[in-house]
Amino acid sequence: MKMIASTKLAKAQRAMQTGKVYGIANSEVFKNTPAENDTDKKLFVVISSDKGLCGGIHSSVSKATRRAIASTENPVDPDSPVMVIGDKSKSQLSRAIPKNLAMTFNQIGRDIPTFADAAGVADLIVKSGVKYDRVIIVYNRFVSALSFEAATMQVLNASALKESPGFKAYEMEDDVTKDFAEFTLANAIYAALVEGHACEQSSRRNAMDSASKNATDMISRLQMQYNRGRQAAITNELVDIITGASAL
Repeated sequence: MKMIASTKLAKAQRAMQTGKVYGIANSEVFKNTPAENDTDKKLFVVISSDKGLCGGIHSSVSKATRRAIASTENPVDPDSPVMVIGDKSKSQLSRAIPKNLAMTFNQIGRDIPTFADAAGVADLIVKSGVKYDRVIIVYNRFVSALSFEAATMQVLNASALKESPGFKAYEMEDDVTKDFAEFTLANAIYAALVEGHACEQSSRRNAMDSASKNATDMISRLQMQYNRGRQAAITNELVDIITGASAL
């Protein structure tokens, strides 16, 4: 299991380096957009997966989402809609904030996520009818092969893009801005998916490594107990033989 996870981790890291370019491009687009304010309607998109055996990777984003909704420093509407990619965080958040769940996705990222997966999710989000000014994507940021941390990425809707200074300088049709907003959402989701996938593979590799070490230690302890029991049985048989021979 550890060897398989190590192989998949190398592939996931290569995909993550490619996907990060999409996230960097998005950050450049939103650099000059209007600042966040308390009246903005926020939609939270949580990035996890359907698979387990990878430590606390899923609970990390679930806890970050709950903290963001309950935050007093940057208050948001407690009824803010939440959409979840992956069954693991879905099951956790359905117990903690069931009223906030607006839509869930599964069977995404079973292998290395693709842009088509992200585009499909973005299309369903836009067509869902949920009103929002900003999308807050909650995902796991890859720090190293041994660690990760929950992070957020913001994406604005078409109306906010129109109000940004850079877009006001040009005359654009509504359809162009709308399509561009959906494209930037797909970009951000793809970047978060591939980075979250790399974190998941890294965490799974570490979990399998710990499991292998624990299994090795357990085998050593059981082998020692078996050897001691076997030696005790042999000693008792020798004592019986010697006692019997002495009695003759």
